[in-house]
Amino acid sequence: MNPDTNYEQLRLENQLCFPLYACARSVINLYTPLFKPLGITYTQYIVFMVLWENDGISVGELGRKLYLDNGTLTPLLKKMQEKGYLTRVRSKEDERVVIVTLTEEGWALREKVLSIPETVGSCVPLTEEEARTLYHLLYRVIDGMEH
Repeated sequence: MNPDTNYEQLRLENQLCFPLYACARSVINLYTPLFKPLGITYTQYIVFMVLWENDGISVGELGRKLYLDNGTLTPLLKKMQEKGYLTRVRSKEDERVVIVTLTEEGWALREKVLSIPETVGSCVPLTEEEARTLYHLLYRVIDGMEH
């Protein structure tokens, strides 16, 4: 069957979403062998990063910072709590709000992952300037898609 020019928009090579998807998968795959001995996932890692900066924030705020919905975040936080990395407690001011706080184990993990960003960064074939440009472009896309 011959490609039809009426369907150019359906060609893989014409999709911005595909290189974004493939690149994200490739970068996340760089993290996997580094996280495996620690028993954490990439998604747990980004939760930790937010909590190391903003310990004691609400699940809602955590979700906003990570662009994750409660349906994704709640089971993830539950697993992290079961591993002893954090606690989830209902706010005294508003019972609908759940506050997430790191435990000593959660804080201790920070030291164990300290070299990971540099290790992964050294595998990405971009100059510092290109990486900064890409970072800003990606956030421009993300922010432009938020309603």
